[in-house]
Formats: sequence, structure tokens, C-alpha cells
Amino acid sequence: MGSLKRRVVITGAGCVTSIGTDVASTWQALLDGKSGGGPITRFDASAHKVRFAHEVKGFDVAQYMDRKEAKRADLYTQYAMAAAVQAMRDAGFGEGTGYVRERTGVIIGSGIGGIETFEAQCKVLFEQGPGRISPFFVPMFIGDIAAGVVSMRFGAKGPNYATQSACASSAHAIGDAFRLIAYGDADVIVAGGTEAAVSPMAIGGFANMQALSTRNESPETASRPFDQTRDGFVLGEGSGVVVLEELAHAKARGARIYAEVVGYGATGDAYHLTGQPEDHEGLQRAMRRALEDGGLSPADVQYVNAHGTSTPLNDPNEIRAIKKVFGPHATGLNVSSTKSCTGHMLGAAGAVEAIFTALAITHGIIPPTINLTTPDPECDLDCTANVPVRREVHAALSNSSGFGGHNASLALRRLTD
Repeated sequence: MGSLKRRVVITGAGCVTSIGTDVASTWQALLDGKSGGGPITRFDASAHKVRFAHEVKGFDVAQYMDRKEAKRADLYTQYAMAAAVQAMRDAGFGEGTGYVRERTGVIIGSGIGGIETFEAQCKVLFEQGPGRISPFFVPMFIGDIAAGVVSMRFGAKGPNYATQSACASSAHAIGDAFRLIAYGDADVIVAGGTEAAVSPMAIGGFANMQALSTRNESPETASRPFDQTRDGFVLGEGSGVVVLEELAHAKARGARIYAEVVGYGATGDAYHLTGQPEDHEGLQRAMRRALEDGGLSPADVQYVNAHGTSTPLNDPNEIRAIKKVFGPHATGLNVSSTKSCTGHMLGAAGAVEAIFTALAITHGIIPPTINLTTPDPECDLDCTANVPVRREVHAALSNSSGFGGHNASLALRRLTD
């Protein structure tokens, strides 16, 4: 752990995804190889080049927020609240017991924030004039409000903010929380990310920059990381939240521990708005830093949950980066991209994938990369094609990258003492 003084563990998890509205249902669907892809139902997408996404299904906000509170919250905040409530209950904290409020923080990131609210209020402005804009527009739209609302729910008065680094946002949230606890700024932090960007502007924007798959005829198979026929990512939505806790604090109350967070690497590419340097040098440095921070050698790691976006550029670049970091040991790794099932959840992706990585350690099961039928020769590691693999996982990395050249890698390991 280098100079860090305190150890940090994951004691709770919650999520809302296109394949499940909690951790148990999402994890089972992931192991069953289910895809959350389908035609867009949130709005009329008939005029769009891309008419499908990984939408959340069967979500009932009334389980987590009262009607008045929900009405004043964008969907991205509703998802965050659901995942946070699940995580706190899972950790054994319920609605407000077992922690000191001043020593409990909330860090929840989002890549885009309340875009559904933004689009709706733009329509009001153009059609009815500025006097009709909702007084709740700003607090519903801004990207930090999910963290603020969750902190109010649990009376958490410790470090409280949002991270925004595109698709690395929630990985940075967890990494920041890990450091804050390790250095003594908090004992418990609710950390993760949330996104609800299946909207006309987001779909149109990503499609026009040619980032999205155009497999309108087959949305379930469109997200196909590491496959030679991949043609872009598929937009997903939802939230992932973990409860991070100082180890002695967790042990003192008899908490169940999923995994220990031991390392965090954060780097910048300083290269391109949306592209990556050759062999993704920035991600290499993030992985190396996470390993060093965690006191891990490449040989200690069994699994890498890859960023794995299903884009022509990212996937072989990430595989080459993994090979450079792990050297000969890379051929003994299991790598997988769970975005094949959940779609790309943007600012929520890193947290959801960190949860999957912790569950792989807990259960000794590597989740699969589905739709991997024609492996790209450049993606020549074991990408855990189509079916889960039973394997003891002592240590693992979870990788995230984002537009603007942001990279984060989280190192997790099984708690050994």
C-alpha cells in the first residue's frame, strides 16, 4: 500500500442496469450471458441513425424516493439514489445507523448529468419562453446533484462531491474515495456513478461522431467487444454504487467484505479529444500505478475487467496495453468486457464494472464477454468468450477510460487477513 496508512474494503454494493435493477439480478443475468439491448422506448427514435440502446427496464423509483422528491429529480439522480440505498442496506447501514455522519462521505460521478431535464427545459424555453423554465431546472440538471441528494438522504457530512471524467467518472469516484479513507479523511464513503443519457441529443450526438454501433436490426448482439465485426459501442444507462469502509471500522461491526481496494492509478493521455495514443500508453501507466499502489506484481493478478467498448480503436489498443503491462503473464489472464451485456453506461460504467470485479473475486467466477463469435486477431488474449469461467481470483484490475484522455485503473484483491 506504499505510504497509505489505512486499508479500505468494499462492504456494500447496489446497481441499476439494463439487465437488472439490483446487484443479484444483474449479476445472474451477466453470468447467463443476457444482453440488455433493445429498441429505444424512451422517445421516438424513428428519425435517428441509431434506434436502439441498453435501457433500464422495470425500474420503480417509488421503492427509493417519495413521489414529490422523485418529481424534482432527473432520472440520473433517481438511479443514483436507488443504487445508493441498495448499497447502504447491503452494507448493513440501513437508513442511517452504524456510522458517524461527519466521518461518512458521498462521491458520485456522472459523465453527462441530467440531460433529459436539459432537453425538456430547452423545449419549454423555445416553445413557451424563459418565464416558464422550471425553478428546479438547475438543481435537477447539474452533475453534482446526485451526490448531494444521496448525502442528504443518509445525513453524510464528510467529503461530498462529484467526479466528471466522461466514461472514467465513477472509477475516479471510487479511487478518490479509497484515497480519502486511506488518509483518514473519512471512515465510510458511498462512491460510484450514474447516467441516464438515452435521449435524442445524446443518441444523435454519439451517432453523428460515428461512435455507436448501427446494428439496428440486432440490438442484442450489437455490443461485441474484441470481435472482428464490432462497429461501435451501444449506449447504456443506470447506476453503480459501492460502500467503501476502513477495514478496522468494518471488522468492528462484523461487516461482510466483498474485496479490498488496494490500488488506484489515474493518468491522462494529453493526446486527442476522443482517440487514444498507440498501445494506449496512458492506460498502461494507470494499470502500472494501480499495481504498484497495491503492492501487486503482474503475476498476482488473474482477471482484468477491461474498458472494452466494442469500438474499432479501443479494443485492440487496450489489449496491447494489457500485454505491455503484464508481459508473459498476460496469456494467463482472463480478460472480459461486461459492456457486452450492459452496454456502455458512460459515467456509471466504472463503478458497475468495479462491482462485477469484486463479485468475481467473491464468487470465483469470471463474467463473460458475450457476442464474441469472430475474435479479432489483434485481440489475442483470453477474452472469456460467451460463457463464464470458474477460477479463483485473488487479485484483479478494473479499467476505465474517457473522452478527453482520462484513464483510471482500480486494483482489488481478496481480503487475506
